[in-house]
Amino acid sequence: MTTPESRDDVVAPVVPARSAVRPLGLDAVRLAGGFWGEWESLARDAIIPHAEYWEERTGWLANFDAVAAGTIATRAGREFSDSEIYKLLEAMAWQLGRKPDAGLESRFAAIVARVSAAQQPDGYLSTMFGNPGQAPRWSQLDWGHELYCLGHLFQAAVARVRSGYRDELVTVATRAADHVCDVFAPGANPGICGHPEVEVGLAELGRALGERRYLDQAREFIERRGHHVLPDIEFGREYFQDDIPVRDAPVLRGHAVRALYLSSGALDVADEFADEELADAVRRAYDRTLERRTYVTGGMGSHHQDEAFGEDFELPADRAYCETCAGIGSVMTAWRLLLGTGDLRYGDIIERTMYNVVAVSPRADGRAFFYTNPLQQRVASQSVDADDISRRARAQLRAPWFEVSCCPTNVARTLSQFAAYVAVADQRGVSIVQYADADIRALLPRGAVLLRVRTDYPHNGRVSITVVESPTEAELRLRLPSWATGATVQRRGERSPVSAEALRDGVLELSALAVGEEIVLELPLAPRLTHPDPRIDAVRGSVAVELGPLVLCAESVDVDGADVADLVIDATAPLTSDASGVRARGWLRRAAPEGWPYRDDVDASGEAVEIPLVPYYSWAQRGPSTMRIWIPTS
Repeated sequence: MTTPESRDDVVAPVVPARSAVRPLGLDAVRLAGGFWGEWESLARDAIIPHAEYWEERTGWLANFDAVAAGTIATRAGREFSDSEIYKLLEAMAWQLGRKPDAGLESRFAAIVARVSAAQQPDGYLSTMFGNPGQAPRWSQLDWGHELYCLGHLFQAAVARVRSGYRDELVTVATRAADHVCDVFAPGANPGICGHPEVEVGLAELGRALGERRYLDQAREFIERRGHHVLPDIEFGREYFQDDIPVRDAPVLRGHAVRALYLSSGALDVADEFADEELADAVRRAYDRTLERRTYVTGGMGSHHQDEAFGEDFELPADRAYCETCAGIGSVMTAWRLLLGTGDLRYGDIIERTMYNVVAVSPRADGRAFFYTNPLQQRVASQSVDADDISRRARAQLRAPWFEVSCCPTNVARTLSQFAAYVAVADQRGVSIVQYADADIRALLPRGAVLLRVRTDYPHNGRVSITVVESPTEAELRLRLPSWATGATVQRRGERSPVSAEALRDGVLELSALAVGEEIVLELPLAPRLTHPDPRIDAVRGSVAVELGPLVLCAESVDVDGADVADLVIDATAPLTSDASGVRARGWLRRAAPEGWPYRDDVDASGEAVEIPLVPYYSWAQRGPSTMRIWIPTS
């Protein structure tokens, strides 16, 4: 159990008061390269500058200048565009906390100065409301996103505080937080925001600054939800997460991002106030959502119309919405549950979602993104103009920017803080949650532990861990993914299989660490067939292929341009894997005759083919294609 006094110097987005394990932040975990190290660098070198360019070009940054000048009557962007500036600042702050950079620091400070100039004397800050020619403050809490935007401002300030700075951004955020607490205190304005986010922002800012008032206000917002504070709409009150109280929700429902951000904020509040009932309610709802409303990729949300969860097992592949931001929200929730419970198995869904949702979104150069992540693409999309703003969220080729561009900046901040999700510690030792090329350092009561982890995971299952420094009493715990049957571990020249009996809740525990020893974990990366629950009607009779943590897919560019909808996989034939990739055997069905698509028999004949399969995160990197993850069996 950690204590509030022990969390002041942790450079991490979440630092609970009473967690079972404590996070090791960006100062304690340094990515040394590899898969996630390359993404971390891409966020700094490409995604962040790309977002800066577009936020300037669209006029979203200039909105702050116009407020400061008193000329905001004509405003650029949607009502929530302020939040994209704040998420960009958060990404920059994490990168600066990881590695100082004079050029990035200068760009960061310039944006902060423009934001600061737009703040009102009482702390109110918005480019959409409350300025000359605009609607009054707090007049559209259902759709206006005022509090949502400020929640992202608060999270940006948390990144700055945790990185050791108390500068202008922190001053702006605290003035805004004080204003929110004044306006929405018990007995004052009884409202809530139509989009949860201020809850998690206030809670973590309160933790970072030791300001109890912010935590109290976060709890107040959580407790107000579910009492029909906001008006009913065509999508139902569940869209706003205002249909039933958080404590009573049996499963996540409504708008997926809203549900997951609210869950994260509720877990923060539960931790700070030792509210086990609230924490258990969120855990039960999230666990049930994993069991019944989550795609094989880890994606969440099966409705396009309202970006929402469907009913239990309503998981169509071609109509999967799986917004990138919902994947990030799921990672936020799962990470808080892992810290609070100490159950490293939540690392499985974090791993699955990071590889098969978050990493899917950016193009390889970091300058175009998917907003949604369907599991089947029936029609090859048209090329996207690099100078155009996409007005469609549904999958095309990755687009450089969107009218609703929440995902690119969310990806930037998540990749910039990924190192904080790699490992945790407690009084006894260190636990590795995600396998990445990294140097890990943790201070324990009996001394420091320094581990050097080297791996080409997920493309190679070998994970080498060298103990550079450690007291002999320290323990090392390794999360074994649920698919890793047949894993082995080598210590002191002896290799042994990791049996189910050797695991405790999916964790391999190693003791008596010796300085200089190398521990080698071998995770089996053989391709495997995955069958859906038969209650998932949309993909019954189909299989997916996975390789380690990666979900694979078939693309038309690998089958001579044929439509992947006509592929059938032979589930009895072995899958093959070599340096060129994974292949399955199957058939390319003959085209069905035109006319009425329902008949009394089926022509199952076709041409025998090998089906190349590629990591889903890489699909559409080679141009327009059709794609599918779930493939019908013969």
